[in-house]
Amino acid sequence: CRDWFQLCLKEGLTVFRDAQFTSDMRSEPVKRISDVIDLRGRQFPEDQGPLSHPVRPESFQEINNFYTATVYEKGAEVIGMLKRLVGDEAYARALDLYFDRHDGQACTIEDWLKVFEDATGRDLAQFKRWYSQAGTPRVSVSESFADGTYSLTFRQETPPTPGQPEKAPQVIPMAVGLLNPNGDEVLPTTLLEFNQSEQTFNFSGFAAKPVPSLLRGFSAPVVLDREAGRDEQAFLLAHDTDTFTRWDAGRQLARETLVDMVLTGATPDMAYIDGLEAVLRDETLDPAYRALMMGTPSQSELAQVLADRGHVPDPDAIWQAAETLAQVKAERWTDLLPRLAAEAEVTAPYSADAEQSARRALGAAVLSLQTRLDGGAAAEAQFGRADNMTLQLSALSNLIRAGRDDAALEAFHDQWQGDRLVMDKWFGLQIAATTPEKVVPRTEALTAHPAFDWKNPNRFRAVMGAMMMHHAGFHSVDGAGYRLLADWLIRLDDVNPQTTARMCSAFQTWRRYDAGRQEMIRAELERIRSKPKLSRDVDEMVSRILGA
Repeated sequence: CRDWFQLCLKEGLTVFRDAQFTSDMRSEPVKRISDVIDLRGRQFPEDQGPLSHPVRPESFQEINNFYTATVYEKGAEVIGMLKRLVGDEAYARALDLYFDRHDGQACTIEDWLKVFEDATGRDLAQFKRWYSQAGTPRVSVSESFADGTYSLTFRQETPPTPGQPEKAPQVIPMAVGLLNPNGDEVLPTTLLEFNQSEQTFNFSGFAAKPVPSLLRGFSAPVVLDREAGRDEQAFLLAHDTDTFTRWDAGRQLARETLVDMVLTGATPDMAYIDGLEAVLRDETLDPAYRALMMGTPSQSELAQVLADRGHVPDPDAIWQAAETLAQVKAERWTDLLPRLAAEAEVTAPYSADAEQSARRALGAAVLSLQTRLDGGAAAEAQFGRADNMTLQLSALSNLIRAGRDDAALEAFHDQWQGDRLVMDKWFGLQIAATTPEKVVPRTEALTAHPAFDWKNPNRFRAVMGAMMMHHAGFHSVDGAGYRLLADWLIRLDDVNPQTTARMCSAFQTWRRYDAGRQEMIRAELERIRSKPKLSRDVDEMVSRILGA
């Protein structure tokens, strides 16, 4: 574990759990983390993601409530920012000092930052605010171009949070590149240190106004607000040399397409689909990257976007828009999908290396679209010939969607019933891959399965967590998902208050929904809070959610 930790720090990596990663890496140790993980970019709505809370709380009723994604993900992103600010050489020097000075000790944030100050000579007092200030900084961007000089003006603001009405400016490493209108890169990635409330950076010597590529490599965990038209997003999707900003441009196009579909019933934006097709046809791009590009924003994320824009999100309308977009992609790429499937096929004996894992990831993304065209025939064939769990799982998820899962579910169960972690996947997948109206009934049925050990946190999360994350299914208009989760949380609190408290987070976005759903969620939260001998963990979480 110590070697793993040191390697993570030295690589500057955010290590995160991923179904493809965990299933592919079960049979072989990781020799080099960066062979497996090469993308760290993730953004979270400011009211619900791990970026919304301070890494180190000023006060708490129960410390277990703070061992969440805030610590593990935001904390890792802060370390990544520190590495960018001081540079690779200084970062390695500081780490050597850290292990020499503190090996075997339980260290504080002050210990950690003091090592970097001593090793680099930098004053990190302002940087320390990343550990203490709650909320996600919002960075707005404006631009101007005159006489060959292009200017970018950044403004940062962190919204007030309970106990912290005023927020001071933070140090934000902003990685920027510039592209010519023909797609050529005229300014390679340059790190700007943005540490004031408002700051302008000038770039000279341009014959035409360049196109900015901002927040390259997800250089800081912030929300970037910039009025960029769809033409510019499509341009970046086609030409950007940075993998994160190219992915983000596609993500924004997908998000705007889905929002339009939800609000107006619009048809999918073909500029997005055509741009994505160009990415998929580019065989110079890594298969895992192309698979990632095929993804779309989560339905919960779309709900938050709609709420931020003053609309009450309708989970059923969001589900339908996502389904329609996926169907249009499948029909549009009828001729492309077989070619991609052939490219992704692995004929060599199974290996957990990065090359095979990447091809399996692309194959899984392609299979999900093929299933929409063939009713699950390709998935059934893949399940029958699969020689590893990754291929089995991707086939099984599509058979569930196609309603052809009975035999495959039984076969998978019989093969893997002796492996508890694999069986967690079997439980969760049956809920995650089904349609909204089947989510609650299927969840209830699985809780009656002989292998459902609700006192086992992994098994409980596999089932209830899958229901929570199925946006339209959990937020069914009759409130059945809310009631079922509350029933189980009340039962679990006496046995495992820590897991119970963390899973109360399913209700934390309750105020963005319609009055009927809000009333039902509030009723369940009050029912949980009225439980006799409620644990401190759960009492704190429920009270915070109701009072937010």
